[in-house]
Amino acid sequence: MPVGGDIIEITYNHPDLGTGTFYPKADEDGTFDPGGFRSADEDTNVDGAGNMIDVLTAKRWSVETTISWDMSERNEEETLLALQSSPKQADYTFTHINGTVWGGKGKPVGDIAGATKDSTLPVKFAGGGKLKKIS
Repeated sequence: MPVGGDIIEITYNHPDLGTGTFYPKADEDGTFDPGGFRSADEDTNVDGAGNMIDVLTAKRWSVETTISWDMSERNEEETLLALQSSPKQADYTFTHINGTVWGGKGKPVGDIAGATKDSTLPVKFAGGGKLKKIS
């Protein structure tokens, strides 16, 4: 039976910046793309005999969610910016409420801007290869 729900914890282990944990906001939807190879969705990828021409490209993994933001003490925004600006990637784990844990090497990507009223930060993590199921 499929069990949907929240990502409850995101951990990182960076070679220079150390380890830490981000806590996603409850009842927020997000996206989860394990990455890997994709076939192009192009109707004209056929030859004269009608045979499919399969164009495979690699796609990085990504996880998008909204985390809580403690501006005064933990300052997750500052941590995300440091992780993003580092030339080195970190090891990440994403724990879902259904008990599965996924891991991959990557970093925060895109704009990082906190919402002051809601004390939240929308964030996207991405990396090369595939996100792997750990448990």
